[in-house]
Amino acid sequence: MHKENISAAEAMKRLKEGNEKYLSAKTSTGDVSPEIRKDTFENGQSPYAVIITCSDSRVIPESIFMAGIGELFVIRVAGNVMDKHQLGSVEYAAGHLGCKLVVVLGHEKCGAVDAAMNSEPDGYVKFITDEIKKAIGDEKDAVKASCLNVERSVSVIKDSLDISGGEGDDAVKVCGALYYIGSGEVKFLD
Repeated sequence: MHKENISAAEAMKRLKEGNEKYLSAKTSTGDVSPEIRKDTFENGQSPYAVIITCSDSRVIPESIFMAGIGELFVIRVAGNVMDKHQLGSVEYAAGHLGCKLVVVLGHEKCGAVDAAMNSEPDGYVKFITDEIKKAIGDEKDAVKASCLNVERSVSVIKDSLDISGGEGDDAVKVCGALYYIGSGEVKFLD
């Protein structure tokens, strides 16, 4: 069952406005009130955007975009890489919750990207760094590598899922962005 939701353009506008507020904020302004908790408990969620981002503790989408409970559908995994689990979550958010905007949000100073560029991890971390290596190749600039990694995840989503859902305001947009930890700014890549 697909819920109606705002357009990708309106969702993008909200994200950009939220990030503008965040740049000078000292605390988050997202609604986490008992009223919104009760409302989303009784009536379900209707997030306006999907954010796939890194597990890094410095990257907090709800704060970065000044969003509250029920506004963002956040998927976190080290290095913001995509596999079947993350794709299933995106498919659910677009198909069942009606999200029209999917953003892969990478960041500067990403430890997973650094590990892929400068070491040979073993264990389960290798699954993450192997995916990142497919994206970055021999790139040595960390910011460029993070952007390439985001672009690969965007491509994987676009190539793997049939979530376009229509034309104009009904279409689902998938895009990438990079979060600059030092300044708090988000730059959208397309």
